[in-house]
Amino acid sequence: MIDALQDAWNMGQGWLFEVLVQPALYALGLMEWAEDAFEWMNFALFGVVQVLVIYAVCRPLEAWKPVEPRTDGRSIRTDVFYTVLTRLGLLPLLAFIAFASLGAWWEASVADSGWVPPTLETLFPILRDWPLLALAVYIVVLDFGEYWRHRFQHTFGWWWALHSIHHAQRQMTFWTDDRNHILDDVIGAVWFGGIALLIGVPPGHFPIVVLVLRLAEALSHANVRLSFGRVGERLLVSPRFHRLHHSELAPGEEGRNYGVLLPVWDWMFGTADFRRDIFRPTGESSLPEALATGGWWRQQVLGLRRMGAALLGRG
Repeated sequence: MIDALQDAWNMGQGWLFEVLVQPALYALGLMEWAEDAFEWMNFALFGVVQVLVIYAVCRPLEAWKPVEPRTDGRSIRTDVFYTVLTRLGLLPLLAFIAFASLGAWWEASVADSGWVPPTLETLFPILRDWPLLALAVYIVVLDFGEYWRHRFQHTFGWWWALHSIHHAQRQMTFWTDDRNHILDDVIGAVWFGGIALLIGVPPGHFPIVVLVLRLAEALSHANVRLSFGRVGERLLVSPRFHRLHHSELAPGEEGRNYGVLLPVWDWMFGTADFRRDIFRPTGESSLPEALATGGWWRQQVLGLRRMGAALLGRG
């Protein structure tokens, strides 16, 4: 099934490239960039798919049973801009450059040393015969990595200065998932991609893993009064579970409910709060007002200034 999906994706990408991108490159005299453009197009198209899937799942839920009315349209539009830039614009380009460089460096280092690094499939050969099991294992391992990245964002002052842009939003919706400082996004992409390289996630599995975790993150930020019940709340992160993470009950370093997909990590490491009757307002009041209501550029600049102050011990 995974191979069939990958074949269909490759065919669609190839057709779009031949019909839309290649003629434009030829007309502009940029055919020497054709190979790079084809590879970058993979990231951009995948961003489109992510946005469409997330919107199709989350927007009806928000319309069905919202926690609160949408009153701050300007703030939400800023979050939409974050998503467009992150999934369809700058981040795909940065991710292409970062992963191409990281992958080339890794392959060259391995080739020069003669050492064959272990992967999950070499350590557990059964995964080669059970691709769906392998996919599930990759998701669990990368979700564990994302839990710790999220905790570190709240632990280190310089990193919190960047991540606090995300926590300043008082009108949280599924668009809020992408409300991050661009430097924070780059760090996250290298973190996630580095773990994927280390455990040997195959190219065909990687986009599915990303889509599953991205959908889980977007749903957890959705403005929907939704809990998964006493048992379900301990199996999957729900909008209620994660909303508490964005409330005044879990500020900064006192954060709770860091999990992206699986709450088990919060339970194991003592950061879980399973109070199911709570749908509190979001947004950390101690943060500068500009982080909550300022535009994208203002938030990015202020994030860098706050990071610099934290590194210098002034924040």
